Amino acid sequence: MGANYDASTTNLTYLIPGTSSQDPLELVLSFLSPITPTSTLRQAVPASYLTVHVSGTFNVDVYIDVNGQWVSGDRGARIVWDLDHAAFEDSEKGLKTWKIKRETEQLLTENRDRSEWGTLHFSAPSDVRHEAGTSALLRQRFSRTGTLQNAVDDAYRGIMDEEPVFAFSKTFKLNESSSSSKPSTDSVLFTIGHIQDPVVQFASERGLTFMKPLWQSWFADEKSLLTFHYLDYDNAARLAGNYSSQLAIDAYKSGSENYVDIVALSARQAMGATSFSGTPDNPILFLKEISSNGNFQTIDVIYPSFPFFLYTNPRWLAYLLEPLIEHMLSGQYPNKYAMHDLGYHFPNATGHADGRDEYMPVEECGDILIMGLAIVNSLKYETEVTAGSVWSGLGTNSIDPNPDHSAFALTELKEQNGISHLDDSWGGSTKGLKQARKWIGKSYPLWKQWTGYLVEFTLEPHNQLSTDDFAGWLALQTNLALKGIIGIKAMSEIAETVNNTEDAKYYRNISDVYVSKWEEYGISRDGTHAKLAYDWYGSWTTLYNLFADSLLCFHLGGSSSSAPQTPASARFSDQKPLEGHRNKHSAEGGFVPKHIYKMSSDWYYAVRQRYGLPLDSRHLYTKTDWEFFAAAVASKKTREAILDSVALWVNETSTDRPFTDLHDTEGDGGFPGITFMARPVVGGHFAFLTLERACGGAAMGGLAFLDKE
Repeated sequence: MGANYDASTTNLTYLIPGTSSQDPLELVLSFLSPITPTSTLRQAVPASYLTVHVSGTFNVDVYIDVNGQWVSGDRGARIVWDLDHAAFEDSEKGLKTWKIKRETEQLLTENRDRSEWGTLHFSAPSDVRHEAGTSALLRQRFSRTGTLQNAVDDAYRGIMDEEPVFAFSKTFKLNESSSSSKPSTDSVLFTIGHIQDPVVQFASERGLTFMKPLWQSWFADEKSLLTFHYLDYDNAARLAGNYSSQLAIDAYKSGSENYVDIVALSARQAMGATSFSGTPDNPILFLKEISSNGNFQTIDVIYPSFPFFLYTNPRWLAYLLEPLIEHMLSGQYPNKYAMHDLGYHFPNATGHADGRDEYMPVEECGDILIMGLAIVNSLKYETEVTAGSVWSGLGTNSIDPNPDHSAFALTELKEQNGISHLDDSWGGSTKGLKQARKWIGKSYPLWKQWTGYLVEFTLEPHNQLSTDDFAGWLALQTNLALKGIIGIKAMSEIAETVNNTEDAKYYRNISDVYVSKWEEYGISRDGTHAKLAYDWYGSWTTLYNLFADSLLCFHLGGSSSSAPQTPASARFSDQKPLEGHRNKHSAEGGFVPKHIYKMSSDWYYAVRQRYGLPLDSRHLYTKTDWEFFAAAVASKKTREAILDSVALWVNETSTDRPFTDLHDTEGDGGFPGITFMARPVVGGHFAFLTLERACGGAAMGGLAFLDKE
């Protein structure tokens, strides 16, 4: 019958024909990888659910198996397996679990984007049948007999050497009463988990460390984790369902039915690139740059994905930045600008002690400063209605008083509405300000160092890469310069958060001067568009970095906090711009002039193609994350046109891999010679949603001028 999905669930529905006198039986395979923004503990469990639902008037036998490709990208790798039994406490029921791993694990290595260490756990209720054996033999025999033999083939061998599979089967007796024609229903629940210890190695402040999974802080061993996960299905499904439902409501209000589908398709992909580690005292979230090159904790990959985390749970964004801050604060990175990544290839965050990581200095400094202020702002709200995330205000207002613990520790998990292990609230009121000051305070010199680099180099960026490194090196990039300038402006607000008024005045003054000069350098002579580079006449670029100006509330004027603030002009009345650069755009309000927004929006509408808005004038390919950043701060007309183009591409594209963020906007909408897939940057598709809730809900109102003729 087809498929349907939401942010956490994919349902595949099949009709199985009966006899001429029987209606078809409906069989639904329901895959649940729950996104639970109120429960980091559950999000940290590396396992998913598969429920088989049946409804009909005749009996049916169901078979399911997995093979060794879950534990290695090398089809010739030799694997071993076992069947484990675990009884539930105070119950005759329990679990059967297949445990599969490489015979010789290759710790902290990957092959074709698949880890070569760790154990697959495939669990089912103890009353199902099981068998391990050669795939063709098991499947053919099951098709004849409808059952398995509860036997385990112990001839360990290679993954595709007489392909060993690990199977369960279940007989659903739906026709116990021959006199009844009413359909009966039944179901069976399976779980699939991939457990690793360590999850990565990380050059932390104490040196190179094997990092344990976060779940180990709450569960004694794998068996207790898997038992909790299996029995927690109803709670996990309830929390995930709440998230998916709210996401659908918000996405429809912010975009359309097409937008509902796009963000639902993007959510699990953004979350799937992450791995929770650390301890409840100091949680960490690691991220892999999937498919493009496998870099570890890439700042300019976290950046395009960060709208997803701000909307869903801002604390996870803070956990993503934490290992980067810790590593650079420890002095292991020699450059003055922010590093590109923590390691050349996941899962090895060994750093770049020689300072020779990919060269994107302005990009990375701008990105991390913008995200830093976004986190600070997300902590500042007075009511749940004005919170940056729907789920931020839920939970208790307790705060961990230990100065050695993270500002965002998970030491105060609570129970609410019958569900245990829920996070405390994220920020809010005085708690949020205390958390922001604690977080920024311990690393303030680092934030100031990054900003100092931007002050020196962002206005006229020399030849370097931007996040769109596949497009090549280029000097004087207009969009890149804007990001750095907004980063300096962000630092003025960060400094203000920790009451450093002198720094706040200084960086505010610098950013005001720079943004005026930037407009002079970067906008075309006829005032219709931004140039790709200051000296590249006849070129144009998507100014997707305008999004940060609005997200941080700079377009509203005054402070970026969502709470009412004294205008900056009143607080620092003695501070005046440098002579000759007196904020010529101040009459329009905001930081980046309003006419830049209007100009950009009109240009995007004019140059969009069948399948979207090209990245710039060099090529007809697009980046979908940046399309949504750009469309979020465009007029309703332009936003709808771009959204419709992306939706058309989703329906018609020739790409046959997991959701790509890089594709052609003409032809068949295929890959432009570069195959990006399954990357977390699709979190950028949440840009509309994040902006809707920014600035206490006032951000979009500040862009209303775009829809005035």
